[in-house]
Amino acid sequence: MKPINLAIADDHKIFRNGLKATLEDCPDFNLVVEASNGKELIGQLATHTPDVILMDIKMPEMDGMQTTAYIQQHFKQVKVLALSMHNEDKYIVDMMKAGASGYLLKNAEPEEIIEAILTVYNKGFYFNEHLSVTLIKQLVGPSSYADNAGQQTVDLNDREIEVLKLVCQEHSNQEIADKIFLSVRTVEGYRARLFEKTGSKNLVGLVIFAIKKGIISV
Repeated sequence: MKPINLAIADDHKIFRNGLKATLEDCPDFNLVVEASNGKELIGQLATHTPDVILMDIKMPEMDGMQTTAYIQQHFKQVKVLALSMHNEDKYIVDMMKAGASGYLLKNAEPEEIIEAILTVYNKGFYFNEHLSVTLIKQLVGPSSYADNAGQQTVDLNDREIEVLKLVCQEHSNQEIADKIFLSVRTVEGYRARLFEKTGSKNLVGLVIFAIKKGIISV
């Protein structure tokens, strides 16, 4: 497996240094970008494109939510893992709406941070006790999440629904391919069509869509 290229965006140098020390102990990671705010981070993405960005929320000049939304629009292949001192539901949901693929508190153990990075990279999303399908269902309803899925009729065929259910169960493309006897490339195609049809930015959007439409329940 090739190293996962990482970026860190955080305005606290002491925290950045501690995080770097944690990540340097893992041979699977390669730190390519370090920035103290969103504006500085975006300025470096033209020449160094990471696979996963560890993103603080509260930063000067350009905060984590603004930066995540920009990355989602201009660098769709890059995953954002939010790292914050805030565990309030509002911060979590707002970062998910902006396009983040996971949310961790800064006091998380090093092992959880490493697990979260690997999971985001391999599966596209990281769930933990702070961000679960139950939380999404409780906090993000039709009135508070104005996405394309809630604004138009979306017709999915039986195979797309089958893939959607497995995606919402956090299975990787390889795992889905093995379960329903398709190639990984075919599953990737189904996943891409699901994002396009539902107007979802990330896996959380697909989960929200599936809950709203009664395709999955919690």
